[in-house]
Amino acid sequence: MKAFFPLIGRELGLAMRHGADTVAALLFFVVVAVLFPLAIGPEPGALGRMAPGIIWVGALLAALLPLERLFGADYEDGSLDLLLLSGLPPALIGLAKAISHWLTTGLPLIVIAAPIAVMLHLPSASMLPLLVGLLPGTLTLSLLGTAGSAIILGARRGAVLLPILVLPLATPVVIFGASGADPGSLPAAKLQSLLLESAFFVFCLPLCPIAAGAGLRAAGE
Repeated sequence: MKAFFPLIGRELGLAMRHGADTVAALLFFVVVAVLFPLAIGPEPGALGRMAPGIIWVGALLAALLPLERLFGADYEDGSLDLLLLSGLPPALIGLAKAISHWLTTGLPLIVIAAPIAVMLHLPSASMLPLLVGLLPGTLTLSLLGTAGSAIILGARRGAVLLPILVLPLATPVVIFGASGADPGSLPAAKLQSLLLESAFFVFCLPLCPIAAGAGLRAAGE
């Protein structure tokens, strides 16, 4: 465990060095949110009803963008072999990568989701459920993305396989997250959706690092 937190620090340092990846993901999120009003019109009522779905779809697609480099750079320069020889279990390496991905991508997405929701005329009563749901939701997206990135590591056309693998698994996150902030839903229905989303995160928390570790071991052989 002594190497776990230094690994997270290393990943954050690399993310700062390659900050363009994070900026690109956030800009993509903003562009997706801006394109929807241009496509469906500026009517506030329609935008307010669609705002949770727009934000969640944008967050999902934006979270996928930095995943190709998550293990790819370490695999190409040989750093992955050193990580596997460091004594840290592969599952914890995957967990550290997932945490660093969330800190550099998921957390900024939550921060900028609030002004985007205001731009999309999301009712104020749905703002808190949206932001609360984004917390476990983006964490789950980071876990699923890390596992998928490790599983396809070294595969030909991995950049094509990654979204095919991750998007179906992430569908419940988007459904529960958008439902939990739906302006037309009753408070009890919103709470139920947020609880289901949190349960999905608890389910993924132990399994995704294990799957990522298995993928790393296979790639390192």
